[in-house]
Amino acid sequence: MQNEETAAPGVETPAETPAPATRKRPKPGERRVQILQALAAMLEQPGAERVTTAALAARLEVSEAALYRHFASKAQMFEGLIDFIEQSVFTLVNQILEREGATGAQQAAKILTLLVQFAERNPGMTRVMVGDALVYENERLQQRMNQFFDKIEATLRQVLRGAASAEGSATPTVDAQVRAAALTAFVVGQLQRFARSGFRRAPSEHLEATIALIV
Repeated sequence: MQNEETAAPGVETPAETPAPATRKRPKPGERRVQILQALAAMLEQPGAERVTTAALAARLEVSEAALYRHFASKAQMFEGLIDFIEQSVFTLVNQILEREGATGAQQAAKILTLLVQFAERNPGMTRVMVGDALVYENERLQQRMNQFFDKIEATLRQVLRGAASAEGSATPTVDAQVRAAALTAFVVGQLQRFARSGFRRAPSEHLEATIALIV
């Protein structure tokens, strides 16, 4: 009878067999973030087709049903990206407005720079901002982005009204309205060119010199 302590070489006893690897379950809320990050990354691919939930699930190596446990629809996933855009941008816009000593023109220039820099650092978000990624999605998503830029324009109008008054304008409200609309159209155009160039034409190209001319 073989001694239990002299097992054949190379054969592990049950006690030495490593436990099978278990897949770590994401913490609550972590999977939602992973889904949104994956969606944004897929939108960063130049010339990308419409993102499907099947492709998104495959990227994350989960089932489509797993996606719908965290988001009721794909539209809700895009709303998550829009929430991120709004929160990120307007938090920084409010910081610009709260700084003392800056003129209205300086504040307007900083807001334009902020928008361009945010887009350049987040190409996938840029496609959401200009609507390229929303063409075949729920109409309310495009309406939210329209409202986003309406709010940007209103903020620019607010800071430029004081600048127009300081310059001695007889119609500061009208002047601020015209300039705010032109500046908003400029920044939207920069973002559109960035997205449609496959992210090759940086929106910050000649930005400082351009802002000096138009603000």
